[in-house]
Amino acid sequence: MKKTTWLYIAGGAVAAVALVVWAFAPRPVEVEAAAISQGSFQTTIDEDGKTRLRERYVVSAPLAGLLTRISLREGDVIAANAVVAGITPVMTPLLDERSMREQRLRVESAQAREQAVLARVEGAKVAVLRARNEAQRSEQLAKQGFVAPTKLETDRLGVLAAQKDLDAAVQERHVAAHEVEQAQAALLAVREPQRLGAAGFALRSPIAGSVLRVLQTSETVVALGTPLVELGDTRALEVVAELLTADALQARPGSPVLIERWGGTGTLQGRVRLVEPAAFTKVSALGVEEQRVKVLIEITSPAEQWRALGDGFRVGVRIVTLAMDTALRVPVSAVFPLPGPEGQMAVFVVDGGRARLTKVQVGARNASHAWLKQGPAAGTSVIVYPQTSVKDGARVKVRTV
Repeated sequence: MKKTTWLYIAGGAVAAVALVVWAFAPRPVEVEAAAISQGSFQTTIDEDGKTRLRERYVVSAPLAGLLTRISLREGDVIAANAVVAGITPVMTPLLDERSMREQRLRVESAQAREQAVLARVEGAKVAVLRARNEAQRSEQLAKQGFVAPTKLETDRLGVLAAQKDLDAAVQERHVAAHEVEQAQAALLAVREPQRLGAAGFALRSPIAGSVLRVLQTSETVVALGTPLVELGDTRALEVVAELLTADALQARPGSPVLIERWGGTGTLQGRVRLVEPAAFTKVSALGVEEQRVKVLIEITSPAEQWRALGDGFRVGVRIVTLAMDTALRVPVSAVFPLPGPEGQMAVFVVDGGRARLTKVQVGARNASHAWLKQGPAAGTSVIVYPQTSVKDGARVKVRTV
């Protein structure tokens, strides 16, 4: 054969070998990548909640008699000490002595409750003073760098919580004094019914608020203690969320809360006021028994913003358990556990077209990001949703979206 023929054959053989090598050579794995970032990070407990009045009051009949027709209706606004209904005593000689004894006991019970409320008011004043002193000490230490900002914020929230408890105690003192006045007036009505006249005994509202329910509308004879009208102040709403006991341990009093899906625009702000000490059993929609506990949340947003909310409305709450202004964040889909009992976590870093297995230390995670206590620097590209074909050192190609 001619020399040129041999050259053609050799060239074709080399091309064929190169084609086979290229055909069976490993291809770069197409992956999606995202960058590690520096920014705010928070973890939350998400749950449904329900609004309720922090305090509700039932006006009941302080004596047996003929109830006049109640003209109030649900939703009506009522002022403090306003007349709710009237009762004309109807007594027989056989029941006179018993009614007198019952009314004396009601007066003594109301007076004892008033004394207990007065003691609570004094205790609340001491709690406010203690919280303010603690906050002042924290502010002084914070200026010197000996106290963390979170401790200072917690002490300031403690002052607000103590003041709210004092306001509630003062309100209860007014109600207790009103109950004493009502019981004494009822005793006078039983003892000297002729002093009431034709108008009868007037039942008055202990608070300024709204009518929630009218339990007796028509004129009728009622017995002693019959509930007549339920009252409440809709400006003093709180949210009740039923959390799993494991989650409730992280929802400490003072924790900030985001209130969403409440029917209005924007997100309302709140804070955890109390985690009830007793849990209860609740059956889930899947038929699983769960131990849950009620968490009471105070709405801290201005009342004008959530004026349309009422008693028993459904809302969504997000209780913030961890909040950081600056944290090293990585998409949670990029973090995966390494085999072994240590529970070590890792990510795949894109370095020069290859995947590099890098161990990381995860502090916490939420629905979108994981907080890295230790890991690659911000701006490093990592693989999200890594495939099983991605190995340490494997060639990768970042897919453009």
